[in-house]
Amino acid sequence: MIRPVDLILPEWPAPGHIRAVSTTRRGGVSGAPWHSLNLATHVSDDMHNVRQNREILSVRLDFSGEPVWLEQVHGSDVVVADIGGHQPCDASITRQEKLTCAVLTADCLPVLFTDHSGTVVAAAHAGWRGLAAGILENTVHRMSVPMPEILAWMGPAIGPKNFSVGRDVYQAFTGFSEEAGGAFTAISDSRWLCDIYSLARLRLNAMGVTGIYGGGRCTCEEKDSFYSFRRDGVTGRMASLIWINHDAVTP
Repeated sequence: MIRPVDLILPEWPAPGHIRAVSTTRRGGVSGAPWHSLNLATHVSDDMHNVRQNREILSVRLDFSGEPVWLEQVHGSDVVVADIGGHQPCDASITRQEKLTCAVLTADCLPVLFTDHSGTVVAAAHAGWRGLAAGILENTVHRMSVPMPEILAWMGPAIGPKNFSVGRDVYQAFTGFSEEAGGAFTAISDSRWLCDIYSLARLRLNAMGVTGIYGGGRCTCEEKDSFYSFRRDGVTGRMASLIWINHDAVTP
């Protein structure tokens, strides 16, 4: 049974012609363990179901074309979405009308971007490796607008009570900034709980980006709403999407 597609709409002061959503796991056709709105082709789900899920989302959001799906590699490269999808990178940007930037996540942090005038949009996949490598900084620089004009919205990711990490993660961030230590809570001599939302805010603030919204959900805790790789291993992926459409109504 297909349930209604549940969408999360950003609460941020983006212009009305900027459309942005994050999906949940609800509203698709995939069976267990991907049930139900899995949008990823690389997680061993039946491809027919994935295609149907993407079609369900397309109809729900009235896309003019297929979103630009990326080949995410936990890196820091950014692609201009206009040249086509399936690029091996972790963020895309566009100024083109009705071209949808998208990232897939199941614990990693999705970040959507635009500017106050709505001239450019971007979507970034920020796992801890990409975040430490500069995926957010690279995305913002490719937008080519003044930092105070940028708006960022953080979609659902693993929360700080459930993201246990080792010394490699701790050192990757505290070596970049002493202030990053505040995003970690020690639980042993070699393990920390990590607040990926706080780390993203710190990285963006350091660039002069202060218009940051969202955060606070936990993909690991909210099993009925979200996929979580850390919780389940074999699981699906949600999508966070953003596009420019002066003709659209609110999703």
